[in-house]
Amino acid sequence: MIDSLAALEARLRQPSAAALEKVSTTVHPLYRRIIEASPFVVLATVGSDGLDSSPRGDPAGFVEVADEKTLWLPERAGNQRVDSLRNLIADPRIGLLFLVPGLGETLRVNGRARIRTAPGLLERFAMRGKPPFCVLEITVDAVYFQCARAILRSGLWQPAPARETLGLPTAGAILSAMTEGRFDGETYDRELPARQQQTLY
Repeated sequence: MIDSLAALEARLRQPSAAALEKVSTTVHPLYRRIIEASPFVVLATVGSDGLDSSPRGDPAGFVEVADEKTLWLPERAGNQRVDSLRNLIADPRIGLLFLVPGLGETLRVNGRARIRTAPGLLERFAMRGKPPFCVLEITVDAVYFQCARAILRSGLWQPAPARETLGLPTAGAILSAMTEGRFDGETYDRELPARQQQTLY
């Protein structure tokens, strides 16, 4: 069991020069190209009630690079839990993990976020005529790429098997099981595709 920093460091090798040199305190033009190509980012926050890590997605480039120290991330309407936003009110620290389909490397951004609701800013990020709930203004502290090993080991970008062959539960099945049958899972699953399309933006 490792329960101290000294014990951890005793098992580590020295980080490579590449692992250290890749870190930037600003959005380097090459890092900007990855952000602009990404249609999907995982957003991590921490607050008084704990941690949250949740997905965000839109057409590639939906996270805008305002300048070398600032990103804009639109927050679309969702399930109204707003766990990430609650956390950011308590603690502005934020972590982002950008993925680009087919690219082995991912991009990590650490920074601090503010929740913005200026009407003009919301209109800039409108989709299908609907503005986002808010926009996160992210001040960048560190940006660096993560090597491709995790993507390669997972086979993430390989052709996906059909859901039926995986034997995985549907959202409705999970809700039904979690409520011991009080939730009509079959109706939920049947109505979900249309509801998702109607509430996508």
